Formats: sequence, structure tokens, C-alpha cells
Amino acid sequence: MADLLALAGRLLLAALLLAGTAQKLASPEEAQALLSLAALPGWLIWPAALFTLIAGLGLTLGIATRPLALLAAAYCAITSIFHVLLDDPWQMSIAFKNWTIAGGYLMLAAHGPGRFAV
Repeated sequence: MADLLALAGRLLLAALLLAGTAQKLASPEEAQALLSLAALPGWLIWPAALFTLIAGLGLTLGIATRPLALLAAAYCAITSIFHVLLDDPWQMSIAFKNWTIAGGYLMLAAHGPGRFAV
């Protein structure tokens, strides 16, 4: 049962990254607007999309799970900064969710992919 739970958790965490990739590709303007609020160039969305694609695929397959999970945790922690908009409760909840998700990635980094990995 533990291996099935590890697989389910790993796939859910990977799905979040892949959904983020799809969102960035489908509507880059929204993420670019958050970058501009932090005085960062909008083109940074493309390396971020590439990272989330690579990390999402790697985690899905269970390839390089520990380092990718560590990087994904850092990515979540760093990107939470863009959502700290004190007068926007929705963005603040996203910031805190990013920290929680980072915790999930840290658990994945600590325990590895489980038995069901490539």
C-alpha cells in the first residue's frame, strides 16, 4: 500500500508542475504580469515553463526524483513571493499553498519515488 500511495503522491505533485506548464503556454500574460509586479522581465516565463515541464515529466516517470523534488520545492518557495499581494486574499492563499506544496516536494525528496518508478 505504501508504494501505491507514494506513486499517487508523486503523480499528483508532477501533475501540478505539468498543469503549470500548460497554463504558462496557454496564457503567458498572467504569469508575466506577476513577474512585472516584481520588476522582472516577462521572458523569464519561458525558462520557468521549461523547468516545470522537465521536472513534471521526471517526477511522473520517477527519474531523478530526489534532485527534481528538491528543485521543485525551491521553485515553489521562490515563486510564492510573486503571490504575496497583501490586499489580494486569493493571491495570499496561493502563496501559502506554494509553501505547503514545497513541503510535499521535500517529503518526496526525502523518501524517493517509491517502488513504481522507471
